[in-house]
Amino acid sequence: MTTKSRFMRLAIILGSMATLGLASCGSDDSSSACPTVESGKLTIATGTPAFEPWVVGDAPESGEGFEAAVAYAVAGELGYTNENIVWVRTGFDEAIQPGAKNFDFNLQQYSITDERKATVSFSDPYYSTNQAVVGFADSPVASATKLSELKELKFGAQSGTTSLDFINNVIQPTNEPFVYDDNAGAKAALEAKQIDAIVVDLPTAFYISAVEIEGSKVIGQFPLSDAVAADNFGLLFDKDNKLVDCVNTALGALKESGKLAEIEKTWLADKTNAPVITLD
Repeated sequence: MTTKSRFMRLAIILGSMATLGLASCGSDDSSSACPTVESGKLTIATGTPAFEPWVVGDAPESGEGFEAAVAYAVAGELGYTNENIVWVRTGFDEAIQPGAKNFDFNLQQYSITDERKATVSFSDPYYSTNQAVVGFADSPVASATKLSELKELKFGAQSGTTSLDFINNVIQPTNEPFVYDDNAGAKAALEAKQIDAIVVDLPTAFYISAVEIEGSKVIGQFPLSDAVAADNFGLLFDKDNKLVDCVNTALGALKESGKLAEIEKTWLADKTNAPVITLD
């Protein structure tokens, strides 16, 4: 055998080993490189409830909605069939707390932050977005184009979110923002006109204005800049979980194949369809 032939044979063997190693995660004899909380099963967590467009009808097992579809796509890359996927529910803040988890990964629009990485681990980003303001179409600031025009509003946001951080650190309104346990509380307050506007990620803003709160609109989205970084969503794991590397490999394959972009196009609105609010 020539030297060239030996190298070619070695490359084929190594490539096959890598493929088998990733696929073996879903087998009954789960590889130690891709450990799961239950052998032969992949346990995925999401919110309680899970909101659209991330999960349709609060039923992640249907695979409908952006995050539900991403979860099944990642599971497929890891070698898990739908019958071997188990869904559990957690609160948003609950999952970030230190300690053992009852899931392999959790996805409910968790932004990757240094503060959170002190207690949990994240995958590479599966989606990047920016913040947006939702208010009523008949609001005096419904056509606002500058950050300064929003200063006097009474804002609301879910506790522990980057949306709340954005209100406090970037918008810096004259009124202290109202804080809610979840987005449902913030939306209810807006619908009752107890507050003027809420801040959420852009896809959620589109869905709220189009489906959930009649008469509301996306007042605007905030452009990314040196002062405003993208919100990168990552799958959340127990701290230093070995499964992270396996999932990152799966996400890499989904990005390279175009499957992740296809899922985004299917379930999320075009980001260019919202006006932009300048940061002055």
